[in-house]
Amino acid sequence: MIPSPLGQHRGRRGLLVTVGVGIVVLALLYGALPQVPELRETLERFGDGSRWWLLAALGFELASFGGYVLSFHATFAGAGSRITWRAAGELTLAGVVASRVLAAGGAGGIALTAWALRRSGLSVREVRARLAGFLVLLYAVYMVGLALAATGLRIGLFPGPAPFGVTVIPGAFAVGVILLAVVLALVPPDLDSRVGAPEQQTRRSRADRARRGLATVPATVSAGVREAFGLLRARHPAILGGVVLWWAADIAVLWACFHAFDVAPPATAVLVVAYFTGMLGNLIPLPGGVGGVEGGMVGVLLAFGVATGPAVLAVLAYRLYAFWLPIIPGSVAYFQLVRRVRIWGDGEAGSAAAGGSATGS
Repeated sequence: MIPSPLGQHRGRRGLLVTVGVGIVVLALLYGALPQVPELRETLERFGDGSRWWLLAALGFELASFGGYVLSFHATFAGAGSRITWRAAGELTLAGVVASRVLAAGGAGGIALTAWALRRSGLSVREVRARLAGFLVLLYAVYMVGLALAATGLRIGLFPGPAPFGVTVIPGAFAVGVILLAVVLALVPPDLDSRVGAPEQQTRRSRADRARRGLATVPATVSAGVREAFGLLRARHPAILGGVVLWWAADIAVLWACFHAFDVAPPATAVLVVAYFTGMLGNLIPLPGGVGGVEGGMVGVLLAFGVATGPAVLAVLAYRLYAFWLPIIPGSVAYFQLVRRVRIWGDGEAGSAAAGGSATGS
């Protein structure tokens, strides 16, 4: 039996934490927040949203996941792997649940993805390079989008207000991350191996082992940036197109949620900055960034001059689509993925046994 990558104990504990945080959030929504006069009327409108716009938001969310599946499949299919369209869909949805359970900026989803890719037939080196390249490309679009929207607002290229704190600071952060990635691309991708071979670790000091561990981070980023450029040079439109669709359609969910409550959404660039800046709340060690993402998005929207009621209403509706709705299908996909990986393992064991019998005869 192939063990679950999340671990039984850790998975249960994470699930309990997720449920607990969800109860606290719901208690705030239905208990404390309605007592605030400015928000009481807003929350009462939550059930009065336009069905057509809410359906449109659902369609955008489905398109967003479709973009991720498209780019993921284009990156990992073939080359000895078993990543079919169905497997890519299961991995995408299951990764959502893993990210909710383990949080920490999506670390749970990355761990699950690496585990399944390794079991699909890809070597450790292939998994590391391709997954790093895919993630670099994914978040490169994120940072480029944030930098362009924030800078464009500040210099007047895009219409909308441009407060210093929510344009210059996020824009500088995004540019800094991009420059850091470019610099790290100059680091040898095998830097961790040069620091010391794994078999020598028993004879090395704790400080030497720590240096080798630290070298793994820039080496992985370097390999990822190089792989990302390789994916772009391959000119496979599904990879970059799927990544752009993943982010753009998810932002469109937030846009549709404003319309659903008969509220004119802010300018497109304002919406992009609020979305990307709020998403940094996923770095807060809470399951799925619950509380951090909502607070970040609402705070940035308020800084841009959006009224409190519409901002809270639209963001809460958006999170319903982006966070809560995928949990049930994602949980089903997780168990389907574990079953699929077990079948892969049984197939490999059967092939190995057949090969051994043939050799023996």
